[in-house]
Amino acid sequence: MSNVTLKGKIVLLKGDIPPAGDTAPDFTFVKSDLSEASLYDYEGKVKVILALPSLDTGTCAMETKTFNKKLEAFGDKLECFVVSKDLPFAMKRFCETEGIKNVQSISDYRYGDFATEYNVEILDGPLKGLLTRSVFIIDSENEIRYSELVPEITDEPNYDAAIKVIEKLAK
Repeated sequence: MSNVTLKGKIVLLKGDIPPAGDTAPDFTFVKSDLSEASLYDYEGKVKVILALPSLDTGTCAMETKTFNKKLEAFGDKLECFVVSKDLPFAMKRFCETEGIKNVQSISDYRYGDFATEYNVEILDGPLKGLLTRSVFIIDSENEIRYSELVPEITDEPNYDAAIKVIEKLAK
């Protein structure tokens, strides 16, 4: 079982996140129009998954806006998803208000498949039940090529490391 910190205090996670080299587990999610889809619906494309506690926090909002900007250059060569347990309505409103065009908001609120399959559910502390901050980059054949568990939930991920992997995959 992995753990991370929240403002320096240890919080437990459901388990260990899948490492680079593993096949990405499929999961069902709810899109902003309340329809459902799964990761494997995007087979054949590079996929970037940004897991976070809530778009209604400063760090999560900044991460989403930063990836949105950094991914502009890749156009339709990849799909980027921001996943949380926020309701699709709130996620859609955030993305529309902030002009997010290169990141698709998806919600794990209905089934919790992402939390279960990727072991990113926070098990204790004030954010219990939410997703911890992590980044997964998955190639077109559903192999995880980059896996980052951000050690301190209030910190942003390693953008440079993630973008280097994306650049190699989305040529």
